[in-house]
Amino acid sequence: MDIQLKRGMLDVCVLAAIKNEDSYGYKIIKDMKPYIEMSESTLYTILKRLETLNMLTVRVAEHGGRLRKYYRITDEGLRRIEEFKNEWKEMLSMYQFVTKEERANDQA
Repeated sequence: MDIQLKRGMLDVCVLAAIKNEDSYGYKIIKDMKPYIEMSESTLYTILKRLETLNMLTVRVAEHGGRLRKYYRITDEGLRRIEEFKNEWKEMLSMYQFVTKEERANDQA
């Protein structure tokens, strides 16, 4: 898969992981694990990029005597998820076009 395409998809996956509630790194990885394997270093790179793009905000709170960063999606992040859904519909149409002969052969 093209690295830029994959990067953009992972960004949206991280946004989706925090869409409904604030979350922190370990929980984001845990929530995504049934679908996507991601290392902590990859996640924190993505989180930093999304913060820079104003797609999420960060707050620090104490938890169990330690400081923990919590991430919250912004309106810009929510817009990015919606854009991705529309882009995905277009990508799916392209995929169906590319594989139409294969599907026709399978049905024959």
